[in-house]
Amino acid sequence: MPRPYSRDLRERVVGAVEAGQTRHAAARTFGVSVSSVVKWVQQFRESGRVAAKPMGGRRPYVLAGHRVFVLGRLAAKTDLTISALEAELAERGVKVSRYAVWHFLQHEGLSFKKKPARQRTGQTRRSKAA
Repeated sequence: MPRPYSRDLRERVVGAVEAGQTRHAAARTFGVSVSSVVKWVQQFRESGRVAAKPMGGRRPYVLAGHRVFVLGRLAAKTDLTISALEAELAERGVKVSRYAVWHFLQHEGLSFKKKPARQRTGQTRRSKAA
């Protein structure tokens, strides 16, 4: 993963634009893209900082805030499918994909396995049981 531009370069570019240089001219002078200059200046004017945003780390699960609801629904209705759970969340205004629901449930240690009664039949008469 590439590293962000240094804080020093960002400060010099924003300083040049704030001093009256155009964004295109600042981009040419410092050898960066115009879109980077535009974003840095916007960030500086909105927040007063030019530092890069933190990189890496773990993003929280989208459903982390709805953990109680999801686990409560699964406790109340044990045969609830991922698609049905996704639809119930959409009714509550939570827009998630089936993968997000599945990933959250996997993180919680829950899985949707078929019941033992629905598994394959046993061996045929000719072969010995496993």
